Amino acid sequence: MGTVGLSFGSPTSGTGFDVSTTVSSIVANLQNVETPWKTQLTSLESQDTAISSLGTLFSNLSNDMSSLADADGILAEKTGSSSDTNVLTLTAADSSAVAGTYTVEVANLAQTSSGYLAEITNSTDALSGSITVQVGSGTAQEISVPTTSGDNTLAGLASAINSSSVGVTASVLTDASGSRLSLVSGTSGADGDITVSANSIADTTTSSGTLAYTSAVTGADAQLTVDGVALTSASNTVANLIPGVTFQLLAPSPSETTSSGTSLEQVQVVIGNDNTDVESTVNQFVTDYNSLVSATNTQEGDDSSGNPEPLFGSPTLTLLQQQLMNGINAQNPNGYLTAISDDTGTTLSGSMTIAVGSGTAENIVIGAEPSSGAAADTIYTGSGSDYNTISGVASAINSADIGVTASVMTSDGESTLSLISQTAGSSGALAVTSSIVATSDTPLTSSVTAGSSTVTSSATLTGITNEDDMLAGSISIQVDSGAAQTITVGTSSNTLSTLADAINDTANIGVKASVVQNADDSYSLQLESNTAGSAGSLAVTSSILDTTNTSTATLSYTNSSDINSLTSLGISVNNDGTLTFDAASLDSVLNSDFSSVSGFFQNANSWGQSFNTMLTNAGTSSTTGILSLASSSNSNIESTLNADISKENSLISAQQTSLTAELNSANEIMQELPTQLEGVNELYSAITGYNQSSSS
Repeated sequence: MGTVGLSFGSPTSGTGFDVSTTVSSIVANLQNVETPWKTQLTSLESQDTAISSLGTLFSNLSNDMSSLADADGILAEKTGSSSDTNVLTLTAADSSAVAGTYTVEVANLAQTSSGYLAEITNSTDALSGSITVQVGSGTAQEISVPTTSGDNTLAGLASAINSSSVGVTASVLTDASGSRLSLVSGTSGADGDITVSANSIADTTTSSGTLAYTSAVTGADAQLTVDGVALTSASNTVANLIPGVTFQLLAPSPSETTSSGTSLEQVQVVIGNDNTDVESTVNQFVTDYNSLVSATNTQEGDDSSGNPEPLFGSPTLTLLQQQLMNGINAQNPNGYLTAISDDTGTTLSGSMTIAVGSGTAENIVIGAEPSSGAAADTIYTGSGSDYNTISGVASAINSADIGVTASVMTSDGESTLSLISQTAGSSGALAVTSSIVATSDTPLTSSVTAGSSTVTSSATLTGITNEDDMLAGSISIQVDSGAAQTITVGTSSNTLSTLADAINDTANIGVKASVVQNADDSYSLQLESNTAGSAGSLAVTSSILDTTNTSTATLSYTNSSDINSLTSLGISVNNDGTLTFDAASLDSVLNSDFSSVSGFFQNANSWGQSFNTMLTNAGTSSTTGILSLASSSNSNIESTLNADISKENSLISAQQTSLTAELNSANEIMQELPTQLEGVNELYSAITGYNQSSSS
């Protein structure tokens, strides 16, 4: 801390000194202790601004990805057209619609049933009677004219019909010839046809007799064919006769005469994928990605004033850049096997075939190559360490160099064998079939009864559903301090019975094995020591697995996409980490293999899903995101610094108050010194008779 010197001038002048300036100098000196804190705060606040800006860019990119990765997003949008909009016009196509051309012929439109009562001259005439109405196969209902005066009119009868649940809409139609009651079915098509089975409505004002009911339109279904298949529709708004497509019928197809006779004109309905919007979204993704990369690159240098950018040298920045580059360069699996719980503890059996494009199918067999020689186009995983695990299968595929890269992907405690073709595009499409079976890594447990002078030691292997269930694994048996013997389940006969036989055939093991049926009809392997007492005590360790029961599962293969990198979509990575997009290349892939583009972004374990997860784990949308954690860390430090500054300001404020009071007191004393000195002089003169002010 620096020092502050007080300048009092001449102590006897009586002018004193400037207390305010002096206190301000002292306070400024005290506040110097806060300077490094405030400097650090300024730096952190600059980092916060940079983090917030990057968070916004991550959010923009995440929105782009969400649109592409959502099964109901931009890749689900469809376009459509009709070759004759006078006959048929398209109104909607949802994500279930399949792109293609459909042929439609419209024989007739759907009709909604309607009818009316005979007209009367005056709509306010009083009516009486009732009418019985039925819609389709519904319940017939009798509706009577209201008896209240003023309500017993056409309008009152219409209101009574509309209030019923008969399923028709009644209204009063009036023209120059008079007024009449109109009935229109609430259900279009044949099922909505109106039947009036009884009618006694009469005009009592004119006594003109019963008002006859006339059926104007008979309810009928639309008759049409789609790709030659005869179909009907109760409504002219037709939904899902072409899956996922809704269109409006406007008129029957006109007849046309050809050399083979007269037929209906065929309307071509074309459903297409909305390539334009997909390309626009991908272009926006590339733009937003480049903005994010440029922003992170900017943080590596100096600002316009030559000062380092806020995140310069920050591990947060380095980690973000690594995440972005790893994510953008990641490959999309062409397909994957069903996930298992453990990539090393779960054993496998069976085989799978893999063909790349039009190449020869290779058969991957879990196990050792037979002594008589390998089968053609067959790869054996061997019999060494981990040969029958998912990691071992991946290793065997990669070592065989068949044009496929296999890897084990682990997420949420589950592992998946992922396959990526080394040839881009449809020529590298993988055709995979799998009969690989995963065996649970939880073995059948064993229980041991210790031997004593009266009890022979025994052991029981937990019961299985059926004594003929197939088993895998091994069992270790030790009698007292003797050598442990390991019996491995055979590859051909691997039931409880054959396991018991193998144990009984093992020389000098000192144990008798048998299969017993339990009370619940399950079966167990029973072991009994041949030596009584503690000297025959058994120690049993089992890794036996029941591969027939529910502990096994076939690992099926799921095709993800024939596209395994962004390059196939016309997106390339530049030297500075930014992207370049060729819309024409993407358009070509969308036209030739749209489903693979969708799979690239949307399927489980796909590039799109993985990249979307990376964005969440890096940005501010998740509380555990890289930027969120950095922001939270800064916030904690800022809170501490602000608390320290606030505390220091309180101390300085108290010192300022104290100093001001003390210096004001000192100043008053200095200002009074001339008067006090004058008094001393006068006292001195009175005592000595000497006048100091005399000139003589």
